[in-house]
Amino acid sequence: LIREGARTLPKTASMLSLSLQSTSFHGVASVPSRVQPTMLFGAKASAPKKAPAFAYGLPGNFNALGGSELNWDPAGFLEGKSELEVNRYREAELTHGRVGMLASLGFLVQEKFHPLFSGDGGPAIDQIPQLPVWLWVVMGGGIAAAEAARINIAFRELDGEKLKAETALRPGYTPGDLGFDPLGFSKDLSADEFKLMQEKELAHARLAMIAAAGFLAQEAVTHATWGTVYGLPDF
Repeated sequence: LIREGARTLPKTASMLSLSLQSTSFHGVASVPSRVQPTMLFGAKASAPKKAPAFAYGLPGNFNALGGSELNWDPAGFLEGKSELEVNRYREAELTHGRVGMLASLGFLVQEKFHPLFSGDGGPAIDQIPQLPVWLWVVMGGGIAAAEAARINIAFRELDGEKLKAETALRPGYTPGDLGFDPLGFSKDLSADEFKLMQEKELAHARLAMIAAAGFLAQEAVTHATWGTVYGLPDF
């Protein structure tokens, strides 16, 4: 027996009463809340971030054989890189590709036709040391002027104290867009047409870099012009 105030209750009844109170409290607490946690704090749940496109959507990611995206980066150069860093890689690729296109054309032409200097003919790789000094000065000055103009357009100024730029390229700069189009190839083009032209330039630039390296290797090994090797001794 348990005495409660002036009343005396059996022990069993008292235990049952405590059990019912405990169950009643537990039942109210276990009801799932219909209030979303985000509503309590007045904010919406953030959607998962979408992964950026390959090379941040730059032109050149086209498979000429299959017609689909290539996504080719076997060495992992793009992993963890920001958009400005990827743009710097593309700027370097375009610069080397344009030089490669000029070099490939030079190998085909200068071995036979070189009116600016009295070359002796033969492989281009052997003609370079024979160039006159004035031609070296002209070529060096032209290259320096072209690079200075490109750096002024594409790259950021150095910090006077750190002697280092915050980022290599200027924000908003499109890789390769130096504003040089004397023949007006890009004039009045739509966005899709301009992107197609960029794809074509990259395809030719990549092929030209391989071609120029092939010309250098072939002449270094055979010590003969490409024409002589293929049965055209006039070249």
